[in-house]
Amino acid sequence: MKKYVLILMIFVGLRSVAQQTSYCNPINVDYGYTPIPNFSEWGRHRATADPVIVNYKGDFYLFSTNQWGYWYSNDMLHWHFNARRFLRPWNEGYDELCAPAVGVIGDTMIVFGSTYTKNFTIWMSTNPKANEWKPLVDSFEIGGWDPAFFTDDDGKLYMYNGSSNKYPLYGIELNRKTLKPIGTRKEMYLLEPDRYGWQRFGEHMDNTFLDPFIEGSWMTKHNGKYYFQYGAPGTEFSGYADGVIVGNQPLGDGFIPQSMPLSFKPGGFARGAGHGATFTDNDHKYWHVSTITIAVKNNFERRIGIWPAGFDKDDVMYCDQSFGDYPHYLPYTKEAGKFTGWMLLNYNKPVTVSSTLGSFNANNAVDEDIKTYWSAVTGNEGEWIQSDLGNLSTVRAIQINYADQDVPFLGKQTNIYHQYKIYHSPDGKKWELLVDKSKNTTDVPHEYVELDQPVTTRFIRLVNIHMPAGKFAVSGLRVFGNGNGIKPDTVKNFIVLRTQKDKRSAWLKWRPVDNAYAYNIYMGVAPDKLYNSIMVYNTNEYWFAGMDNRKPYYFCIEAINENGVSQKTAVIKAD
Repeated sequence: MKKYVLILMIFVGLRSVAQQTSYCNPINVDYGYTPIPNFSEWGRHRATADPVIVNYKGDFYLFSTNQWGYWYSNDMLHWHFNARRFLRPWNEGYDELCAPAVGVIGDTMIVFGSTYTKNFTIWMSTNPKANEWKPLVDSFEIGGWDPAFFTDDDGKLYMYNGSSNKYPLYGIELNRKTLKPIGTRKEMYLLEPDRYGWQRFGEHMDNTFLDPFIEGSWMTKHNGKYYFQYGAPGTEFSGYADGVIVGNQPLGDGFIPQSMPLSFKPGGFARGAGHGATFTDNDHKYWHVSTITIAVKNNFERRIGIWPAGFDKDDVMYCDQSFGDYPHYLPYTKEAGKFTGWMLLNYNKPVTVSSTLGSFNANNAVDEDIKTYWSAVTGNEGEWIQSDLGNLSTVRAIQINYADQDVPFLGKQTNIYHQYKIYHSPDGKKWELLVDKSKNTTDVPHEYVELDQPVTTRFIRLVNIHMPAGKFAVSGLRVFGNGNGIKPDTVKNFIVLRTQKDKRSAWLKWRPVDNAYAYNIYMGVAPDKLYNSIMVYNTNEYWFAGMDNRKPYYFCIEAINENGVSQKTAVIKAD
């Protein structure tokens, strides 16, 4: 009998892990806080950026800036943190890996951080899951800022690097055994903002006070071609993106830019998708990880997002970021990488709260802007926020995006946690417990819970049990499912007015759809390759300044509400 009970317990445990089939950006990892005092004068806050994910022996390994360690996962949902200092000599300062390079050479993982000093170690491991590392090279003489490693099919090893608004990115071959350079660095690419509008600096791609920055190198090889990726134009902006140039060799001349950015997410709840890396899962499907911007308490307040990517039949590289901060299916599921179809149910709907701190108003938690947030007066147990969905709806998942209000932390914290309960009610009177995380012992700053079974309800109430520190504050209480009503009507009178004075820019306008709260605008340089998209809320116009001034562009649009998505309009051409 004990055997049967044990087998049943194991089965139930496995089943509970396997039940969650989706994830939601920003990804839910225990982000460290900025370690830099000067960066936290407007308020201490979580911060990381410049992510790299590599698939090593069937597991995903995630490294990013200033985390004093790294994460690993076998499913891209549950991430486990290994604490590790990589800089030598170790000191009491805040220096740690910045924009790390992670490569795989044979059965060995190597790690190197941004530096031009001569005493930086390149580390190696054949068992990173167990956090076992040793120096491969004590002093990597040539150094490099924002570095990236690439091992070609023939075994040759390359490093790419650069971060500047004046100089290009560079590449060089390295000796696999000594990691000494072979030859000299070769120029890879320098931005062309006069041609490509999306490369212009500023929130509105308007060349605000600085020239654009290029950084964040990454190389992917596909079908014999080399896809060199780079971040631009500035990490502070919604238009932070990764571009790609394509060539027939790993170094040198002959690379041709793809006109549109590869990774681009200027709209929606969580914006920005620059300085990242492309990797594959165990089913050989491509994914792209990159940096999401917040930039409220400091320009370098950032998070991490992961999106499905790939190559089309013409070997054009793309990243699918439509509904990029809504639930998507995880790797190894039947629909891996696809949008679940679960809609946001509580955009700008009525909110009630236990208390409000100053001007951090309740509706900031449902305005689909990660930069704004509601805060309670305290972080005490019993503070709560309640969202009215407006009518009985089918709820399938809930995301809780905690905000940093009056937290004391600097640097990585490894023993902090959130605890909460979520209740639901069809009528606002009778309440039932929906999610119980009152015993949780982990740090979940962007908690995402997929319900075991959907529930039909109208009111969702999140009740605080424990905060790691500071106030109970939420930048996004996001409820996903279906509103059980009518999908929005198709958009009418969609027009694109491309300026002749500056063909990088166009004014997009359309007739508002009465039963829609948002729109997806799709665009590309061919009618069948509309790979970039922008989600806009509560408006019927958009100023898009991101085009290649030498090519025609193609656009279409769809309307969005709690019940689904309209048909897309016919594709229109803008010369």
